[in-house]
Amino acid sequence: MNPIIADDLVEIKESRYTLVVASAKRARQLLMGATPLVQGECTKPVTIALEELRTGKVKWVRTKEGIK
Repeated sequence: MNPIIADDLVEIKESRYTLVVASAKRARQLLMGATPLVQGECTKPVTIALEELRTGKVKWVRTKEGIK
């Protein structure tokens, strides 16, 4: 697994804030027992969530209230 660099991910997302919120929500889901969508040697939920976002396996929906 290649190292995840925040600047690379910001290009995919609208802003760093969006990236942080989306990755935190997905990491929380992983902590609650969700199955990871990527395979790798890392077991940290935040790293897995960032990798899922980087590979496009996790999508986000922007609403007026925020990311859902």
